[in-house]
Amino acid sequence: MYPKVLRHPGPTPIPKKVELAMAQDMISHRTEEFVKLYQETTHRVKPIFGTKQDILLLPSGGTAALEAAVVNTVSPGEEVVVITVGAFGDYFVSICEKNGLKVHKLAKNWGEACTTEDLIDFLKQLPNVKAVFATYNETSTGIINPIKELAEVVRNHSDALIIVDGVSCIGGAPAEMDEWGIDILVTGSQKAMMLPPGLALLAVSERAWKVIKNNRTSAYYLNLLSYREWAEKGMTPNTPAISLIRGLSAVCDLIEEEGGFSKTIERHEVMKNMVREAMKALSIELLASDEFASPTITAIHSPEGVDLAAFLGHLKNKYHLDFAGGLGHLQGKIFRFGHMGYCFPSDILQAVSLIEAGLKDFSYQFEHGAGVKAAQNVFLSSLK
Repeated sequence: MYPKVLRHPGPTPIPKKVELAMAQDMISHRTEEFVKLYQETTHRVKPIFGTKQDILLLPSGGTAALEAAVVNTVSPGEEVVVITVGAFGDYFVSICEKNGLKVHKLAKNWGEACTTEDLIDFLKQLPNVKAVFATYNETSTGIINPIKELAEVVRNHSDALIIVDGVSCIGGAPAEMDEWGIDILVTGSQKAMMLPPGLALLAVSERAWKVIKNNRTSAYYLNLLSYREWAEKGMTPNTPAISLIRGLSAVCDLIEEEGGFSKTIERHEVMKNMVREAMKALSIELLASDEFASPTITAIHSPEGVDLAAFLGHLKNKYHLDFAGGLGHLQGKIFRFGHMGYCFPSDILQAVSLIEAGLKDFSYQFEHGAGVKAAQNVFLSSLK
């Protein structure tokens, strides 16, 4: 049986070293062995977030950590801004509204990023905003927001916290939480972090901790003060995802073996450019501009004259190449090529080659090998 070539934006492939780490015998989460694992692993993750703050681990998907960021910092009836550039920005809107917040939605067209000018103009009208929620990398569109600059705007033009969803890019994109002034940064295990689903990671600034202490929340399972208190003892308040934390330790090993996190970031940039140049060479339109293109996922328009649903099904059934389709109003119009985590330039060359094989099957007119050549040129240039 042929192995599946999984090029989704999450879940993503799992390295063998991580699988083996997770397959170890179970231990109790109330032992010295676990305390050592927890403390060492969370310390090693800090450079990925760009922070000196504690990394908190929740046995959940990223959504729970996003909700934790909401319910611990803002009370029902208070005003917040949510920057949305796609489906997962709208997701943040829903979380805030469900928890009784007054939401001011700064919405951009899908395929566009939020600019500093957009945010400055928006905040000028809203003097009572308690928090600004932003998506760093929008999974539905392959857009990466200029989060460093947006965080600076929030700090300079309001007293609000800046809370960032980094679920689909942390581990594959630059993140300097402390330097950029981000107050809460959240990610999940199943994307660039090279793990199965089920573990959420977040870090909280000192400024945000002061707000959290003064905020009345009804949260029990998602009470971040409780997680902080237990983290000081090298534990979690509830049963943790022990196997996933062991896997996270192995992920840190792999990043160190690559030469450090800066090398991991470079690899993701190379793969992004390989995909983009390959599609351009095949005359297939991209959704995002080069300026705001994600290093972890590329949204690609349907090749002209090709039935996209049939094409994606054909790639999966004949070539075992699995992409994600579009979301919302982009369903049937784009597909999403994930290139994050346990993914390398050789994987991009394989996927582009198989795309070309599928295009040939659908009688799409192109120069055979043009996409592979363009991707290969990007890769070879990166080695100089």
